Amino acid sequence: MASMRHWLRGIGLATAALAATTMLAPQVQAQSPAPPPIKIGILHSLSGTMAISETTLKDVMLMLIEEQNKKGGLLGRKLQAVVVDPASNWPLFAEKARQLITVDKVAAVFGCWTSVSRKSVLPVFEETGNILFYPVQYEGEESSKNVFYTGAAPNQQAIPAVDYLMANEKVKRWVLAGTDYVYPRTTNKILEAYLKAKGVAADDIMINYTPFGHSDWQNIVASIKKFGSAGKKTAVVSTINGDANVPFYKELGNQGIKATDIPVVAFSVGEEELAGIDTKPLVGHLTAWNYFESVNNPANKAFIAQWKAYTKNPKRTTNDPMEAHYIGFNMWIKAVQKAGTTDPAKVIDAMVGISVPNLTGGYSAMMPNHHITKPVLIGEIRADGQMNTVWQTSGTVVANEWSPYLEGSKDLIADWRAPLSCGNFNVVTGKCGGASK
Repeated sequence: MASMRHWLRGIGLATAALAATTMLAPQVQAQSPAPPPIKIGILHSLSGTMAISETTLKDVMLMLIEEQNKKGGLLGRKLQAVVVDPASNWPLFAEKARQLITVDKVAAVFGCWTSVSRKSVLPVFEETGNILFYPVQYEGEESSKNVFYTGAAPNQQAIPAVDYLMANEKVKRWVLAGTDYVYPRTTNKILEAYLKAKGVAADDIMINYTPFGHSDWQNIVASIKKFGSAGKKTAVVSTINGDANVPFYKELGNQGIKATDIPVVAFSVGEEELAGIDTKPLVGHLTAWNYFESVNNPANKAFIAQWKAYTKNPKRTTNDPMEAHYIGFNMWIKAVQKAGTTDPAKVIDAMVGISVPNLTGGYSAMMPNHHITKPVLIGEIRADGQMNTVWQTSGTVVANEWSPYLEGSKDLIADWRAPLSCGNFNVVTGKCGGASK
């Protein structure tokens, strides 16, 4: 009997244990760990002279990542932003990029504004095999396997702007004014060659460079005014970057330079920069971009509404580099889905041919040279800091990564598809000059 009681007691304990296990099973299942997030690096200056332009790009990336997570993330995983501040310090960009890739293990990086910051990080991305999405207009003369250039090349901004001034403003004399670094110097080298090819005399071209953060514009603006008094219609083509734009435009107003006298067309001034200054003296001056906040279509209206809701600030503007990040991020999402992995090498191969909506009412496509197709818009500055579009291309323009106007570049093309897989293939010699440039 005792043995029977022990046997029955054992059955009862086993049954109870089984019941307890069954009751706990759903709880154990619910507590199983979620897959690790996919990390995305954000490499924009949040302090220093470029913070005026780059902080907004950090904010829009956070908004895009949050929105993608609301859709369920990517490949069944949430996205996680890793934000660093290279503080407008060009060598620090490379250090922070390496940190994002090797320490934080990000799948891709969205960042940089100036070309000198991009040049600083380029060796890091090529060494590690990771991906940089670069969202700002630049000078061209580069095509890296590891960089996707979502901003404009010179033929998608600078050249059309000069053509517009020639055709519509009958400009004969040219001031090429820029910040002293690689983007303005190379862009102006291209523009100078282009203008001379169009018959403009060397004496009718004035070139001037100033350091980052330059604030004393009185003498320079006076020299521009004098240069424009020679009896020929004169325009300023501005590649001035960052917060130096504020005193530059203020001095134009102080010296009474109006758009009807000497129009200025800027490549680095958008709604964000204009939001911080008195725009009344700037009315009628021009900007050349691939997007304006004032573009009137359902896609752009929805984006603007989303931005204002996210920032909880109805005064926050949108701008062209924000749209470039919007395009680049959505292209990366599609490429990861196409590749079925976040592995940079496989995503790079999947990127070419990806097409996504832009915010001007069409589609932008990633080309074999790792640049995207873009429309070109010329805008006239309004008193409220917005732009009236006065001219635009009928469709999108394919980027020239290498300038046809420079002797060392005119025979080069980039095509990162197999079997070419080259960023500077010489069509005359039939040889690839190197990995990226």
